[in-house]
Amino acid sequence: MKSIWITGGGGFIGSNLVFALQEEYPSACLTVLDDFRSGSFPNLEGFKGDFVAADISRLDWEGQFGGKRPDAMFHLASITDTTLLDQKVQTHDNVEGFRRLLDYLRPAKTPIVYASSAATYGIRAGVNRIGDPLAPANAYAFSKVQLENLARKMQAEEPSWQIAGLRYFNVYGPREGHKGVPASMAWHLAGQMLLGKRPRIFKHGEQRRDFVYVKDIVSFTLAAMKAGKSGVWNAGSGQPRSFNEMVDGLNRVLGTKLRPEYFDCPYPFYQTHTEADMSATRRDLNIEPKFTLEKGLDDYFQSGWLTRGRAKISTKKKK
Repeated sequence: MKSIWITGGGGFIGSNLVFALQEEYPSACLTVLDDFRSGSFPNLEGFKGDFVAADISRLDWEGQFGGKRPDAMFHLASITDTTLLDQKVQTHDNVEGFRRLLDYLRPAKTPIVYASSAATYGIRAGVNRIGDPLAPANAYAFSKVQLENLARKMQAEEPSWQIAGLRYFNVYGPREGHKGVPASMAWHLAGQMLLGKRPRIFKHGEQRRDFVYVKDIVSFTLAAMKAGKSGVWNAGSGQPRSFNEMVDGLNRVLGTKLRPEYFDCPYPFYQTHTEADMSATRRDLNIEPKFTLEKGLDDYFQSGWLTRGRAKISTKKKK
Protein backbone atom coordinates (compact mmCIF):
# COMPACT_ATOMS: atom_id res chain seq x y z
CA MET A 1 0.00 0.00 0.00
CA LYS A 2 1.66 3.19 -1.20
CA SER A 3 -1.16 5.58 -0.36
CA ILE A 4 -3.39 5.22 2.72
CA TRP A 5 -6.12 7.59 3.88
CA ILE A 6 -7.57 7.62 7.39
CA THR A 7 -10.68 9.62 8.25
CA GLY A 8 -10.94 10.48 11.92
CA GLY A 9 -7.20 9.97 12.28
CA GLY A 10 -6.96 12.61 15.00
CA GLY A 11 -9.35 10.74 17.26
CA PHE A 12 -8.74 8.12 19.90
CA ILE A 13 -8.74 4.91 17.87
CA GLY A 14 -7.84 6.71 14.65
CA SER A 15 -4.59 8.17 15.95
CA ASN A 16 -3.48 4.81 17.35
CA LEU A 17 -4.19 3.31 13.93
CA VAL A 18 -2.25 6.08 12.20
CA PHE A 19 0.92 5.36 14.17
CA ALA A 20 0.59 1.62 13.61
CA LEU A 21 0.30 2.24 9.88
CA GLN A 22 3.24 4.67 9.96
CA GLU A 23 5.36 1.97 11.57
CA GLU A 24 4.22 -0.93 9.38
CA TYR A 25 4.29 0.99 6.10
CA PRO A 26 7.13 3.53 6.51
CA SER A 27 7.33 4.31 2.79
CA ALA A 28 3.58 4.84 2.34
CA CYS A 29 2.02 8.28 2.00
CA LEU A 30 -0.49 8.63 4.83
CA THR A 31 -3.25 11.22 4.71
CA VAL A 32 -5.42 11.99 7.73
CA LEU A 33 -8.79 13.70 7.29
CA ASP A 34 -10.28 15.15 10.46
CA ASP A 35 -12.10 18.27 11.68
CA PHE A 36 -11.20 17.61 15.35
CA ARG A 37 -14.79 17.55 16.60
CA SER A 38 -14.07 14.09 18.01
CA GLY A 39 -10.28 14.33 17.83
CA SER A 40 -7.38 16.42 19.07
CA PHE A 41 -4.16 17.55 17.43
CA PRO A 42 -1.84 16.38 20.28
CA ASN A 43 -2.88 12.82 19.39
CA LEU A 44 -0.91 13.22 16.15
CA GLU A 45 2.37 14.36 17.69
CA GLY A 46 5.02 12.58 15.62
CA PHE A 47 2.79 12.05 12.57
CA LYS A 48 4.82 12.44 9.35
CA GLY A 49 2.09 12.42 6.72
CA ASP A 50 -0.40 14.87 5.22
CA PHE A 51 -3.38 16.34 7.06
CA VAL A 52 -6.65 17.60 5.56
CA ALA A 53 -8.84 19.61 7.95
CA ALA A 54 -12.30 18.75 6.73
CA ASP A 55 -15.81 17.67 7.65
CA ILE A 56 -16.10 14.68 5.34
CA SER A 57 -19.90 14.90 5.23
CA ARG A 58 -19.53 18.25 3.43
CA LEU A 59 -16.15 17.86 1.73
CA ASP A 60 -15.83 18.38 -2.02
CA TRP A 61 -13.87 15.18 -2.57
CA GLU A 62 -13.23 15.77 -6.27
CA GLY A 63 -12.15 19.35 -5.69
CA GLN A 64 -9.86 18.38 -2.82
CA PHE A 65 -8.19 15.37 -4.42
CA GLY A 66 -8.74 15.87 -8.16
CA GLY A 67 -9.74 12.27 -8.79
CA LYS A 68 -6.83 10.76 -6.89
CA ARG A 69 -7.74 7.80 -4.70
CA PRO A 70 -5.70 5.81 -2.18
CA ASP A 71 -4.70 2.17 -2.20
CA ALA A 72 -6.52 1.67 1.11
CA MET A 73 -9.05 3.63 3.14
CA PHE A 74 -9.76 3.42 6.86
CA HIS A 75 -12.94 5.25 7.83
CA LEU A 76 -13.12 6.09 11.54
CA ALA A 77 -14.51 9.63 11.38
CA SER A 78 -17.67 9.96 13.46
CA ILE A 79 -19.42 12.09 16.02
CA THR A 80 -18.78 9.77 18.94
CA ASP A 81 -20.68 11.55 21.72
CA THR A 82 -23.65 9.25 22.31
CA THR A 83 -25.31 11.92 24.48
CA LEU A 84 -25.60 14.43 21.63
CA LEU A 85 -29.28 15.37 21.57
CA ASP A 86 -29.41 16.73 18.02
CA GLN A 87 -30.39 13.58 16.13
CA LYS A 88 -30.21 15.33 12.76
CA VAL A 89 -26.60 16.41 13.21
CA GLN A 90 -25.57 12.99 14.55
CA THR A 91 -27.16 11.01 11.74
CA HIS A 92 -26.42 13.46 8.93
CA ASP A 93 -22.73 13.81 9.62
CA ASN A 94 -22.08 10.14 10.36
CA VAL A 95 -24.21 8.68 7.56
CA GLU A 96 -23.69 11.22 4.80
CA GLY A 97 -19.96 11.31 5.44
CA PHE A 98 -19.81 7.59 4.72
CA ARG A 99 -22.15 7.84 1.73
CA ARG A 100 -20.09 10.57 0.07
CA LEU A 101 -16.90 8.66 0.79
CA LEU A 102 -18.25 5.48 -0.81
CA ASP A 103 -19.44 7.44 -3.85
CA TYR A 104 -15.97 8.93 -4.32
CA LEU A 105 -14.12 5.64 -3.90
CA ARG A 106 -16.51 3.60 -6.07
CA PRO A 107 -14.80 4.13 -9.44
CA ALA A 108 -11.53 2.67 -8.09
CA LYS A 109 -13.19 0.24 -5.68
CA THR A 110 -10.65 1.23 -3.04
CA PRO A 111 -10.63 -1.36 -0.22
CA ILE A 112 -12.20 0.17 2.87
CA VAL A 113 -12.48 -0.76 6.53
CA TYR A 114 -14.99 1.28 8.51
CA ALA A 115 -15.84 1.60 12.20
CA SER A 116 -19.24 0.38 13.33
CA SER A 117 -20.11 -0.15 16.99
CA ALA A 118 -21.34 -2.68 19.52
CA ALA A 119 -23.99 -0.04 20.29
CA THR A 120 -25.87 -1.37 17.26
CA TYR A 121 -26.90 -4.39 19.36
CA GLY A 122 -28.82 -2.18 21.79
CA ILE A 123 -29.10 -2.61 25.55
CA ARG A 124 -29.91 -6.31 25.67
CA ALA A 125 -27.58 -7.98 28.15
CA GLY A 126 -25.55 -11.04 27.17
CA VAL A 127 -23.37 -12.33 24.36
CA ASN A 128 -23.54 -10.31 21.14
CA ARG A 129 -23.28 -12.42 18.00
CA ILE A 130 -23.03 -11.41 14.37
CA GLY A 131 -26.49 -12.06 12.96
CA ASP A 132 -28.32 -11.01 16.13
CA PRO A 133 -31.15 -8.49 15.56
CA LEU A 134 -29.91 -4.92 15.87
CA ALA A 135 -31.71 -2.56 18.25
CA PRO A 136 -29.99 0.85 18.40
CA ALA A 137 -30.99 2.77 21.52
CA ASN A 138 -29.66 6.22 20.54
CA ALA A 139 -28.94 8.31 17.46
CA TYR A 140 -25.26 7.36 17.45
CA ALA A 141 -26.06 3.64 17.34
CA PHE A 142 -28.76 4.27 14.72
CA SER A 143 -26.21 6.04 12.52
CA LYS A 144 -23.86 3.06 12.75
CA VAL A 145 -26.65 0.71 11.67
CA GLN A 146 -27.14 2.93 8.62
CA LEU A 147 -23.42 2.68 7.82
CA GLU A 148 -23.75 -1.09 7.78
CA ASN A 149 -26.84 -0.84 5.58
CA LEU A 150 -25.00 1.42 3.12
CA ALA A 151 -22.01 -0.92 3.05
CA ARG A 152 -24.21 -3.95 2.42
CA LYS A 153 -26.10 -2.19 -0.40
CA MET A 154 -22.90 -1.01 -2.08
CA GLN A 155 -21.25 -4.40 -1.78
CA ALA A 156 -24.29 -6.03 -3.38
CA GLU A 157 -23.97 -3.63 -6.32
CA GLU A 158 -20.17 -4.06 -6.51
CA PRO A 159 -19.42 -7.66 -5.42
CA SER A 160 -15.69 -7.33 -6.11
CA TRP A 161 -15.32 -4.32 -3.81
CA GLN A 162 -13.92 -5.03 -0.33
CA ILE A 163 -15.99 -3.15 2.28
CA ALA A 164 -15.38 -4.40 5.82
CA GLY A 165 -16.92 -3.15 9.06
CA LEU A 166 -15.94 -3.73 12.68
CA ARG A 167 -18.27 -3.41 15.66
CA TYR A 168 -15.96 -1.93 18.29
CA PHE A 169 -16.85 -2.80 21.89
CA ASN A 170 -15.74 -0.91 25.05
CA VAL A 171 -12.37 0.43 23.93
CA TYR A 172 -9.83 1.99 26.32
CA GLY A 173 -6.22 3.07 26.02
CA PRO A 174 -3.80 5.86 25.06
CA ARG A 175 -4.99 9.06 23.37
CA GLU A 176 -8.57 8.99 24.67
CA GLY A 177 -8.38 11.74 27.30
CA HIS A 178 -9.59 14.50 24.98
CA LYS A 179 -12.97 12.79 24.63
CA GLY A 180 -14.29 13.97 27.98
CA VAL A 181 -17.54 12.27 28.96
CA PRO A 182 -17.38 9.59 26.20
CA ALA A 183 -13.91 8.46 27.36
CA SER A 184 -13.62 4.98 28.85
CA MET A 185 -14.38 3.87 32.39
CA ALA A 186 -10.67 3.21 32.86
CA TRP A 187 -9.87 6.85 32.08
CA HIS A 188 -12.54 8.34 34.30
CA LEU A 189 -11.96 6.09 37.32
CA ALA A 190 -8.19 6.60 37.12
CA GLY A 191 -8.75 10.35 37.22
CA GLN A 192 -10.72 10.06 40.45
CA MET A 193 -8.19 7.71 42.00
CA LEU A 194 -5.19 9.87 41.11
CA LEU A 195 -6.81 12.60 43.21
CA GLY A 196 -7.12 10.22 46.13
CA LYS A 197 -10.88 9.86 45.69
CA ARG A 198 -12.75 6.58 45.93
CA PRO A 199 -13.79 5.41 42.45
CA ARG A 200 -17.56 5.76 41.98
CA ILE A 201 -19.36 2.86 40.31
CA PHE A 202 -22.94 1.58 40.22
CA LYS A 203 -24.07 -0.86 42.93
CA HIS A 204 -22.61 -3.38 43.46
CA GLY A 205 -19.96 -3.30 40.79
CA GLU A 206 -20.75 -6.67 39.24
CA GLN A 207 -21.96 -5.23 35.94
CA ARG A 208 -19.77 -6.58 33.14
CA ARG A 209 -18.34 -5.01 30.03
CA ASP A 210 -16.28 -6.30 27.14
CA PHE A 211 -13.33 -3.98 27.80
CA VAL A 212 -10.98 -4.17 24.79
CA TYR A 213 -7.57 -2.51 24.64
CA VAL A 214 -7.01 -0.11 21.76
CA LYS A 215 -3.94 -2.01 20.49
CA ASP A 216 -6.15 -5.05 19.91
CA ILE A 217 -8.66 -2.83 18.10
CA VAL A 218 -5.90 -1.54 15.82
CA SER A 219 -4.78 -5.13 15.13
CA PHE A 220 -8.36 -6.15 14.25
CA THR A 221 -8.69 -3.15 11.94
CA LEU A 222 -5.47 -3.96 10.09
CA ALA A 223 -6.44 -7.64 9.88
CA ALA A 224 -9.78 -6.71 8.33
CA MET A 225 -7.96 -4.85 5.54
CA LYS A 226 -5.47 -7.64 4.94
CA ALA A 227 -8.16 -10.35 4.88
CA GLY A 228 -9.60 -8.97 1.64
CA LYS A 229 -13.15 -9.86 2.69
CA SER A 230 -16.41 -7.95 2.94
CA GLY A 231 -18.78 -8.13 5.89
CA VAL A 232 -19.09 -7.08 9.52
CA TRP A 233 -17.23 -8.53 12.50
CA ASN A 234 -17.11 -8.03 16.24
CA ALA A 235 -14.04 -6.36 17.70
CA GLY A 236 -13.83 -7.03 21.42
CA SER A 237 -11.89 -9.04 23.97
CA GLY A 238 -14.51 -11.76 24.21
CA GLN A 239 -13.94 -11.70 27.99
CA PRO A 240 -16.43 -9.54 29.93
CA ARG A 241 -15.03 -8.13 33.16
CA SER A 242 -16.78 -6.52 36.12
CA PHE A 243 -16.58 -2.91 37.21
CA ASN A 244 -15.05 -4.17 40.47
CA GLU A 245 -12.29 -5.89 38.49
CA MET A 246 -11.60 -2.65 36.66
CA VAL A 247 -11.15 -0.88 40.00
CA ASP A 248 -8.88 -3.68 41.24
CA GLY A 249 -6.74 -3.38 38.11
CA LEU A 250 -6.43 0.38 38.44
CA ASN A 251 -5.50 0.12 42.11
CA ARG A 252 -2.72 -2.27 41.11
CA VAL A 253 -1.17 -0.13 38.37
CA LEU A 254 -1.61 3.17 40.22
CA GLY A 255 -0.32 1.82 43.52
CA THR A 256 -3.49 2.81 45.38
CA LYS A 257 -5.82 0.98 47.77
CA LEU A 258 -9.08 2.80 47.18
CA ARG A 259 -12.34 0.95 47.74
CA PRO A 260 -15.23 1.67 45.38
CA GLU A 261 -17.98 4.06 46.36
CA TYR A 262 -21.19 2.42 45.20
CA PHE A 263 -24.26 4.42 44.20
CA ASP A 264 -27.63 3.61 42.67
CA CYS A 265 -27.77 3.38 38.89
CA PRO A 266 -30.10 6.17 37.69
CA TYR A 267 -30.98 4.44 34.42
CA PRO A 268 -33.97 2.06 34.44
CA PHE A 269 -32.77 0.14 31.39
CA TYR A 270 -29.04 0.05 32.04
CA GLN A 271 -27.01 -2.51 30.09
CA THR A 272 -25.55 -4.88 32.68
CA HIS A 273 -23.47 -7.14 30.43
CA THR A 274 -21.70 -6.79 27.07
CA GLU A 275 -19.71 -9.58 25.49
CA ALA A 276 -18.42 -9.96 21.96
CA ASP A 277 -18.73 -13.36 20.34
CA MET A 278 -15.36 -13.43 18.57
CA SER A 279 -15.77 -16.75 16.73
CA ALA A 280 -16.45 -15.20 13.31
CA THR A 281 -13.57 -12.74 13.79
CA ARG A 282 -11.18 -15.58 14.57
CA ARG A 283 -12.40 -17.64 11.63
CA ASP A 284 -12.57 -14.95 8.94
CA LEU A 285 -9.85 -12.50 9.98
CA ASN A 286 -7.50 -15.07 11.53
CA ILE A 287 -6.79 -13.01 14.61
CA GLU A 288 -7.18 -13.32 18.38
CA PRO A 289 -7.25 -10.63 21.09
CA LYS A 290 -3.87 -10.42 22.84
CA PHE A 291 -4.60 -8.13 25.79
CA THR A 292 -6.40 -9.22 28.92
CA LEU A 293 -7.71 -6.39 31.10
CA GLU A 294 -4.63 -6.73 33.30
CA LYS A 295 -2.19 -6.57 30.38
CA GLY A 296 -4.09 -3.68 28.85
CA LEU A 297 -4.00 -1.62 32.04
CA ASP A 298 -0.29 -2.38 32.46
CA ASP A 299 0.44 -1.14 28.95
CA TYR A 300 -1.82 1.89 29.36
CA PHE A 301 -0.04 2.93 32.56
CA GLN A 302 3.44 2.31 31.14
CA SER A 303 2.61 4.41 28.05
CA GLY A 304 2.17 7.46 30.29
CA TRP A 305 -1.19 8.34 28.73
CA LEU A 306 -3.25 7.15 31.72
CA THR A 307 -1.74 9.82 33.98
CA ARG A 308 -0.80 12.42 31.36
CA GLY A 309 -1.76 15.97 32.28
CA ARG A 310 -3.40 14.95 35.53
CA ALA A 311 -2.88 15.88 39.15
CA LYS A 312 -1.33 12.95 40.99
CA ILE A 313 -1.43 11.84 44.60
CA SER A 314 1.86 10.94 46.25
CA THR A 315 2.11 7.25 45.45
CA LYS A 316 4.47 4.82 43.85
CA LYS A 317 3.54 1.92 41.64
CA LYS A 318 4.02 -1.32 43.50
CA LYS A 319 6.58 -3.72 42.17
